[in-house]
Amino acid sequence: MNPEGPCLCVAVSRRVLPRVSGQDLWEQVFAPANLAVALGRVERNRGAAGVDGVSAQELRNWCRDNWAGVREALDAGTYRPMPVRQVMIPKPDGGQRKLGVPTVLDRLIQQAIAQC
Repeated sequence: MNPEGPCLCVAVSRRVLPRVSGQDLWEQVFAPANLAVALGRVERNRGAAGVDGVSAQELRNWCRDNWAGVREALDAGTYRPMPVRQVMIPKPDGGQRKLGVPTVLDRLIQQAIAQC
C-alpha cells in the first residue's frame, strides 16, 4: 500500500467513471433517480433512528415535506449533519463497544454521495 498514492477505489473510479465537474457531480448526487435509489437502500436497511427520532419507515414522508429546505441548505453550504447517537453493543466476550447511529436523513445523503 502506498500511503502517498491514490487508493484503489480512486484509481478504479478514474478508469470506470467519466470525469465530471464539481457542479455536474453535485447534480448527479442529488438527481431524483439517484436519491430514489439511495432512499430505497436506507429504507431496506431499516436501521435504528438517530438523535432526531425519525425512523427509516418515516423517512420517505419526511423527505416529501422537508426535502426542499434540506436541498437549499446543501446548495448553500449551510447543511450540518446531526449529532450521532451512541449505542452500546454487547461483544461476544462480554464487553461492550460503542456504535454510532446517524440520523436516517444523514444516511440518505451519505448513500447518495457513495453511489456517485
